[in-house]
Parts: sequence; C-alpha cells; structure tokens
Amino acid sequence: MKNPTTQTTLVQASFGALLLTGLLFSPAQAQKPTLTLDLSKSGAAVSPMLYGLMTEEINHSYDGGLYAELIRNRTFKDDPTTPEGWSLVQDKAGSKASIKLIAATQDNVPYDERRHAINDALTTCLRLTVEKADGRVGVANEGYWGIPVKPATTYQASFYLKGTGSIPPPRQRPGQPAPPAGPVIEDNTAGPMQVTIESNDGKTVYATGTVNLEKSIYWKKYNVALTTGANVKPTKDARFVISTDRPGLYYFNLVSLFPPTFNNRPNGNRPDLTQMMLDMKPAFLRFPGGNYLEGPLLTDAFPWKTTLGPLESRPGHRGSWGYRASDGMGLMEFLLWCEEIKAEPLLGVYAGYSLNGDHVDAGPLLKPYVEDALDEIEYVMGDVTTYWGAKRAADGHPAPFKLRYVEIGNEDWFDRSNSYDGRFNQFRTAIEQKYPQLHCISTIADAQFPSQKVTTGKAPELLDEHYYRNAWDMWQNAAQYDAYDRNGPKIFVGEWATREGVPTTNLNAALGDAAWMTGMERNADLVVMSCYAPLFVNVNTATATAKKAWQWDSDLIGYDALNSYGSPSYYVQKMFSEYLGNQIVPTTAANIPMRPRPMTRRDSTEGRTPKPVPSLFYAATKDDKTGAVYLKLVNTLGTKQPIDINLQGITKLEPSATMVVLKGNKPEDTNSITEPKKIVPATAKIKRVAPRFTRTLDPYSVTVLELQPRQ
Repeated sequence: MKNPTTQTTLVQASFGALLLTGLLFSPAQAQKPTLTLDLSKSGAAVSPMLYGLMTEEINHSYDGGLYAELIRNRTFKDDPTTPEGWSLVQDKAGSKASIKLIAATQDNVPYDERRHAINDALTTCLRLTVEKADGRVGVANEGYWGIPVKPATTYQASFYLKGTGSIPPPRQRPGQPAPPAGPVIEDNTAGPMQVTIESNDGKTVYATGTVNLEKSIYWKKYNVALTTGANVKPTKDARFVISTDRPGLYYFNLVSLFPPTFNNRPNGNRPDLTQMMLDMKPAFLRFPGGNYLEGPLLTDAFPWKTTLGPLESRPGHRGSWGYRASDGMGLMEFLLWCEEIKAEPLLGVYAGYSLNGDHVDAGPLLKPYVEDALDEIEYVMGDVTTYWGAKRAADGHPAPFKLRYVEIGNEDWFDRSNSYDGRFNQFRTAIEQKYPQLHCISTIADAQFPSQKVTTGKAPELLDEHYYRNAWDMWQNAAQYDAYDRNGPKIFVGEWATREGVPTTNLNAALGDAAWMTGMERNADLVVMSCYAPLFVNVNTATATAKKAWQWDSDLIGYDALNSYGSPSYYVQKMFSEYLGNQIVPTTAANIPMRPRPMTRRDSTEGRTPKPVPSLFYAATKDDKTGAVYLKLVNTLGTKQPIDINLQGITKLEPSATMVVLKGNKPEDTNSITEPKKIVPATAKIKRVAPRFTRTLDPYSVTVLELQPRQ
C-alpha cells in the first residue's frame, strides 16, 4: 500500500513490452482476431503460488471487519478523552447519571482512581456514575456502524465489572488547598445487571440476559449468552447495553460481544468473509501488511509479541490509517486464518523503517530488530523445544505452521536514506543462517526503483513489485512481464489493483484487473506470486457519532455490520484462481484490435499523442494430469468480438466445453450492499467445440473456457 501521507506516483511500465509480444497491429486491420495455442509443446510450469491474498488493517479490515468482535472501543483506548462508541442510557428523566473515562496514566486522575487499571494492558476503564436511578440506567455501545442482529443466533458477551460507592477525593498536594470531594453515593451496586441487544431507541429488545454483580472492590469477569428469537428480522440498527437500576459507581473494561464465528473458533472471524476468501482458493496470505507492518513511527510497528495470549494481555497499538488497532487479530489469529482458508502464511517482518521516514541503519542498532524477526519466525515454525515454539504450543497450536516466504519490510523505496541495502542484507544473512530453507523477499524491485535496489551481496531471490493503476494503464502494461529477463530474480506482485470504483471496484476496473492477470499468467514462471490489495473495506459512510469507515477507494470485498458482497474484481480473482492449470500453453495472437487511448493532461502539456492499446487480452494454461485447457479472454470493448481459436497438437476435443462469463452493460456498473449480485459470473455449456472454432465474446466481458481433450 502507498504511504498514506505520500502521493508518490508508482513507476510507469513501458509500452515497448507490447511490441515484443506481436500484439501491436494497425487499427485499420479488419481481420478477425486469432489465437493459436500450441499444445504440442510443454510450456513452462505455472507457479503453484501464483494467486494469493494480501491483508492489512485498513478500511476497518480487522476491527469492524473480518475479526468478529462486535464491540467498538472495547478497552476504551480509541480516544484519550472521549469514550468513542459508548453512550449513557437513561430510560427516565428522573435519573441522574454520567459516564467518564478513567485512565491510570492521566496525571489528573486521583491516586485511588488509578488502581482501577486491571493490568499493564488494560489501563483505561469506563465509569458509570449513578447518583439516582429512576428505572434503567446503563452504558450502550453502538458497535462498528451498528450491532448486527440475526434470528435464532446466540451471542457470547463478556466484560470486566466492579461496583463501589463514593468517588475518593483527590490527594492533597503539598502547599496546595484541599481539592473538593466527589459526590457521596450510596454503594448499592451489588445485584443483577441486565445485558441486552436492542434497537437504537431501546424500544425493541432482541436478546437479553442477566449477570449478578458481586460486592467487591476487585475486578471480576462476567459472561452471559444472548440468544435472539427465531422471528427476529435481521437488522444492523441495534446497540449493546449493560444496565442497572441501583445507584453507585460501576467500572467496565474489556467489554466483548461475539457472534458465531467461522468453525466456531473462539476469538475468530466472520463466517461470510472467511467463506468468500476460501472460495477464492488462495495459495497464500501476506500479512500483517502493508503499511500496518511499519506504523507511523518506529514505536508503532506491528507489535507481534503483545498480540499473543489472552485478550486481557493485549494493549493494542496505534495503527497506520487513522484509527487504533485492538490487536484482537494477533499473530496467532493470522496463522489460524491461514489454516481456515487453506493458505500458506507469507510473513512480513518489520525491517527498521517507519512511514514517517525514521529508520534504523544497518549495524548494531538494527540487531534487536533482526533478533525480533528471528523470534517471530521461531514462533511460526519453531519446534516445541524452542522458546517461541513452546510459546506457540502454549497458545494452543503445538504443530509448527508451514512457512516458506518471508518479506523483509514493506515498500522500503519510501526510505530516501537508501538504507535498505544494508538493512535487507543484515536481515537476510541472519534469517538464512538459521533457516536456510526460507526464501527472503526484497521490497524494492529492480525494474521500479533501479537507484534504490539491493546491490551488495547476492542478488535477492524475489522482488516485490506494487502497481496501483487505472484501467487504461493496466491495458497498456498488461504485457510488461513478457520482456523481463528470465535469468534475473523472480517477481512477487505483492500489491496491485485497478483503482476505479468507490468503495469497491466497478466493471471497468475488473476488465483492467483481468487484462493484467492474463499478463501475469502468461508469465507465471517468472511471476511466482501475486495478491490484490486492499482485500477488505467496511462500506459505511460517516455518521453523527462515527467517521467514514474506509480510507482507500477501489477495494475487493465490501461489507457492513450485517451483509457482505464481492466486487466485480473479486469475481475475476475467483475465476482466474479456480480455472488454472500447471503448465503455460504457448500462445500466439494475430489481428488483435487496438483502441486509441484518451489524452491525459500530461500528454497535452508535453504535446504528444498517446499510443493505442489492445482491446483483447488472453492467457492459456493446461492441467498436465487431466489434459484440460483453460483459456482466458478479456474483451474491453462495448461491442461483441468474434475470435478464432486454433488448438495445435491436438486432434480431438470434447464437443462441449464449460464457459464462465463475467459481463455488464456499462463499464461503471458495479456491485454494492443493496445490489450484491448485479455483476457475477455465469457458467454454461457451449457446443460445437473443435480444434478450430470461433467464439464471440460479449461486450465488456471476461470469459474462461475449459476445454477437454477427447480420450
């Protein structure tokens, strides 16, 4: 992901790659486009890791997204002065009550109030002061743009709670007048506390439960299950409330509400979003970022060690996109996420550079960061006899996780000090010495940043390239990998997307994505891994009490508290991953139609005419076990496009084939929360398939043909 504070334009790939592929033809040519697939030759192997997923905490991807926790600001640290997401509940005007944050680190908090910290992680709590209770009084949480309510569903609520009497007066400082005493309140807190999921106006209760608050000065954790009725109408216009009918001081911390999770894993993930990822059949998951790995300052890097163990020991940390991370999605949760979607972990380790420009030079000062990365790798894949392997086992996973790829840093081309060469080599040397089986990835790609690339030591084995472009740029550069040096490093396209559509992509972006993916697939011996970004976006706009949920436009999967949907680009990703062979089929093209590219402001300023770009894109792979051939075709035009398909080296084909088509009426068409299935693939059987046949492509379409040889 780009630095959120920098609008640096990523490198523009060359149009010359198109010339080398034989794709460039005169617009005046009218012959029918022809593709010739040579099945008599064994093409290069397709990387089995070609299509994966990339994730980071952006657009409320974790908190308010995949991570199933429903309570926003559950440890009251999101804002130092205001209990964001929380409000006072008073059913009757005769009550007298208030809420206030109590932070153990605030200088103006009386000494006796500071004892309300539970531990070093849970240092801030919410105090409900009830001087008079005329009916119900309590605290409400609005969730992440609503609490989702579904019928016949059981939610698991938990929270730390204690009740006391009067507020202790602040201690008198030497030479200062005595501070005023707080109100004297009868301590009548012990007794039942009502816990509800209810409508925002409190008039409809969807689920209710009770806990019995004990009379004690010590914190205690309370648990209660809340089950909705079978006839409840689904809604996200709901809140979570804990209430009392007695005066006193009530202190709350680590308030949690979990719906059912994928596979019912404790502290787990949303089932709908997890299933959508599982359906994509990703080979790997790149985590924890992205900019989320680095953080704004050196002290804000992803603190993997404090994300381990029980939630009570996780303090959370400052995120990179304007909101705080709860760290409920910790290192173990990332690894379990990989298991759930059947993907390998691709671990990004912090390499001593932060988003605001600070860095640590290679040498003794960088050594602690290198050692921290080695500890992290040991936690992931170490034997239980190792220190961190034993920690992983204690966290519930004795078996090591499979790990083959480690990325050293993220987008270190933003480091203008040019320190990455030394930092990369120091990390790589230490990692390969201890784990020679691991593959280390450089975040600076030679083709994109030749003046900043790693030049000392052996050449990096893998380079991470990032591209965020519009559809025209994707079409223009779809063939760039055709011209790459096969003797150089392998390529990991660790972040890429066609950025059109808000907040998720539209059909035109999907056509840009599909064209780009044909180029990666034709070169899947060189491009060994790729992953779209960003993966998730909470689509809620700003409200009176909450900011807009997303920071980055044109995302893959959209959702609110209750529903989710895939963008057109999501379905392109799914189609390409599902229909993929293990060998590249050598393919040549003739008569590919070209289209003029609109002039940009820069073109006008520099007095140049933009070169035309192809309007038809293709890639073909083969399964060497079944013989199945997967041909992918992209028509970016608003008219139908007939194309001749010639399969050489094969004499017989099954006369019918499977065809999957994604299409729309206009490039601006898209999916949304209200229209989640407007643009989705349709699967059909086509007939009269032979070694030579003609197929007419729909306007604005992505087509996959699965061709089967006849035995």
